[in-house]
Amino acid sequence: MQKERFCYLIRVQYLGFRYSGWQKQPNQKTIEQMILKTLRFVLPDNKTKVLAAGRTDAKVSALEAAFELFIDGPLADNRLFLEEFNKNLPPDIRALHINEVSQEFNIIQHSKRKEYVYLFSFGIKNHPFCAPFLANIIESLDIQIMKEGARVFEGEHDFSAYTSRMQENSKFLRKIERCVIQNNTLLSANFFPETSYALHITATGFMRYQVRMIMGALIELGKGKLTVQEIEASLKGSHVTPMTYVAPGSGLLLNKLEFKEN
Repeated sequence: MQKERFCYLIRVQYLGFRYSGWQKQPNQKTIEQMILKTLRFVLPDNKTKVLAAGRTDAKVSALEAAFELFIDGPLADNRLFLEEFNKNLPPDIRALHINEVSQEFNIIQHSKRKEYVYLFSFGIKNHPFCAPFLANIIESLDIQIMKEGARVFEGEHDFSAYTSRMQENSKFLRKIERCVIQNNTLLSANFFPETSYALHITATGFMRYQVRMIMGALIELGKGKLTVQEIEASLKGSHVTPMTYVAPGSGLLLNKLEFKEN
């Protein structure tokens, strides 16, 4: 007789700087690997499986990520489980919240909105402690033209120039709800530069490297190597100028996740 399956939505945050991304990989330290290892320790009598809302790349962090936990038996106490889970997770991963969801809930299909933030500074070499949090562009950037260029990405466009995964069935027509560059007020530290910046970008979902390639194009725009008109052309599928610069992973973080009611 097949056991009843129980499902839980767990929200987590993590510093991705020392990890090779979310997805479990052979001979690599990943977020998923550490979470599964900890789950096996705190739930030794349960068969566990996890499914993430999105798979972040190497060095990418999250202020709010989520995964779905599937187990054969119910948790006796969600609060006590969360305490034990956090006690045994490494210090750069923290579970924030847990709630039971129905078996009809699907963390991928019910994902409603994601906001990524890309933090960066430019012009001077940063304090070394900034490395996990801020991308550091040593050259001078025209931040005003970058702010203008960010708005170009808003709306529905052909983003085939902004992904590394050109698969036959990929859907490149995507809608960006919001794309703005503003002063960084999200994270701060006494070793941060006096001024740093944040690209905020929101959509229902993103392709592999899409946000980092959008940021890469904006950096090239700020350096004067691209024009706003070239970016506009790239979003119509007529990208004569290839978008090849993928901004570093360490500046990127998953900031917010919203799900449809299940």
